[in-house]
Amino acid sequence: MQTRIFTGNNQEVFRDRTKVVQIGDRFIGGGNPVLIQSMTNTKTEDVESTVAQILELERAGCEIIRCTVPTEEAAKAVAEIKKQIHIPLVADIHFDYRMAIAAMENGADKIRINPGNIGSVDRVKAVVDVAKERNIPIRVGVNSGSLEKQLVEKYGGVTADGIVESALDKVHIIEDMGYDNLVISIKSSDVLMCVAAHERLAEALLKEKTVYPLHVGITESGTVQSGNIKSALGLGMILGQGIGDTIRVSLTGNPVEEIKSAKLILRTLGLRKGGIEVVSCPTCGRTQIDLIGLATKVEKMVEDYPLDIKVAVMGCVVNGPGEAKEADLGIAGGIGEGLLIKKGEIIRKVPEQELLAVLKEELDNWHE
Repeated sequence: MQTRIFTGNNQEVFRDRTKVVQIGDRFIGGGNPVLIQSMTNTKTEDVESTVAQILELERAGCEIIRCTVPTEEAAKAVAEIKKQIHIPLVADIHFDYRMAIAAMENGADKIRINPGNIGSVDRVKAVVDVAKERNIPIRVGVNSGSLEKQLVEKYGGVTADGIVESALDKVHIIEDMGYDNLVISIKSSDVLMCVAAHERLAEALLKEKTVYPLHVGITESGTVQSGNIKSALGLGMILGQGIGDTIRVSLTGNPVEEIKSAKLILRTLGLRKGGIEVVSCPTCGRTQIDLIGLATKVEKMVEDYPLDIKVAVMGCVVNGPGEAKEADLGIAGGIGEGLLIKKGEIIRKVPEQELLAVLKEELDNWHE
């Protein structure tokens, strides 16, 4: 059942009602901007490699980074990594509660645990006690793949309702220990199940009147191509309802691609400004230039410009100027030549091989 209380004209937005949680020097929830998160795929114990990857992700626009902490050596590495990066670090913990404690003692800004696989209540409490002492937020994470057997049996399989019940059970365990500096994450590789679970979790949190921020993503979404499609659909449906305070686009590939995709999803939904949006036509029989190659080069070229504008790359001079009129800047190819278009007006005609250069010149000297 589609919920309509979260977004739309004159309707409440769920993310505006979530409690504010501080992660390092960043704040999420309470209507703060949706932040972009990724995860390193280096060995955390390898400080040099991990720092290098995090700095690359920072340059791409990553705002929170998660690192796995499976060993004591990895926990100790957190302290050294923290000295060399500029964004909050989340320690990802599975099974061993001692790693959660060690990560916090070494400066982790947040920890991610599933209380269900940490062990006994006493072990969970040991983790919570340290988090409480240091006021470190805990992300309670539940994935469809790790849903408890009794909930699978109760609901006749892995379902959105089972995922939500599991997450709320874990939250209540920690609340009963006197701690509520929490973020919730529920994920599934099934896009529609994931969307339904977020809708139901949001409803449940509103009823309980303790509205924790949500970290959203489609887990195990796949390679760059398939993962981007599934993530764009799922995150678009979730974020479009006003749900979600941090996001990760989970891709099997270079994590920098996750950041690029997340920025585009947020910008497309109107949740983030900044960065050049490139629009290009799909080519047709009128195309007389290598439009695919040109558009790819333009998209790569504009990545690092801190401009909030739209650039159009069109394949012919027949419709190019008209199609580019809604863009701030555009180029349209012809036979051996092309047009430079600004605010819908043709301002220059140049040889085809100069199109990229004149576009760059305009961007380098852009003034609103």
